[in-house]
Amino acid sequence: MTFIPKPKVRHPSLPRNALGLTRRDYEGVLSTLCAGCGHDSITAALTEAIWGLSLEPQNIAKLSGIGCSSKTTAYFVGGAHGFNSVHGRMPAIAMGANAANRKLSYIGVSGDGDTLSIGLGQFCHAIRRNLNMLYVIENNGVYGLTKGQFSASADVGTKAKKGEQNQQPPIDPVLLAMSLGASFVARSFSGDKQQLVPLIQAGLSHRGFALIDVLSPCVTFNDHEGSTKSYAYTREHYEPVVNADFVPFEREIVADYAAGESLPVMMHDGSRVLLRKFAHDYDPTDRVAASAFIQERQKQGEYLTGLLYIDESQPEFHDVNGTPDEPLNSLPFAALSPGSQGLRKILSRYR
Repeated sequence: MTFIPKPKVRHPSLPRNALGLTRRDYEGVLSTLCAGCGHDSITAALTEAIWGLSLEPQNIAKLSGIGCSSKTTAYFVGGAHGFNSVHGRMPAIAMGANAANRKLSYIGVSGDGDTLSIGLGQFCHAIRRNLNMLYVIENNGVYGLTKGQFSASADVGTKAKKGEQNQQPPIDPVLLAMSLGASFVARSFSGDKQQLVPLIQAGLSHRGFALIDVLSPCVTFNDHEGSTKSYAYTREHYEPVVNADFVPFEREIVADYAAGESLPVMMHDGSRVLLRKFAHDYDPTDRVAASAFIQERQKQGEYLTGLLYIDESQPEFHDVNGTPDEPLNSLPFAALSPGSQGLRKILSRYR
């Protein structure tokens, strides 16, 4: 994979955070994703959120799996630690790193395919153990890196590029996470930076597993006949008409709407996604009511956005397992090795 560094240009009047760093100090390499990809909007939101929290780059660990989404970690906080795992195995890597060093801020970026298909079991156990990390799903409903096959979040009735129709019901990561006991669950839209940035900051500040499912439009692999998100369908049903023979340069899709309101968002291909923000009187601490409300609005074709559920009383991974405060690589050998007598004492517990 080729990485193209960004020019080292800093305007003297750029605002600085509490560490004296500018937003440019939290950027990574140049993105190689398609122009107009929602994932790049998420990258911008992550950069803004981390800069706003004044997190030290060297105290951040970025982890990802495989897919378009998993390239995102190269595009923000170039001075952070990073690990690109095999397909679907990012949560296991995050768990091992987290157990060894609890002092880092862990950010996992994954896709709907990477998380909800091959990585589903890993994802579930990270939630069950309330691993202390921010987990961002860049959800576009397709396998973008391998030419747009259905992912596990694809809607029933969606047609693939070669004409087959998806008959499998989608897995909703939000409802799945809530059913598994996740302590922080949110959903947003990649173009709603005003909502997404504070959600990321809240997730990074939460003690435990913080999930943000971000609806992120793909501009390349929704252009086949028979899909309601295709360029051909757009020519027949919507204005303006676009050329289906190439991926046009598009502006980022943005959305700005008040709490309690719904908003139809026009995608690059002419299709619409209906978003609804929670009203101010919504209670995100009631798991049962939240789950029922999410499913109720789904029947109306709406994706609820915002902080869906939070439980700050749930013990996180380190509390349950009694891990040391200091990173394992900083502990002396004598503290790490129990010795023969200590080992016998440990083994006696299991006899």
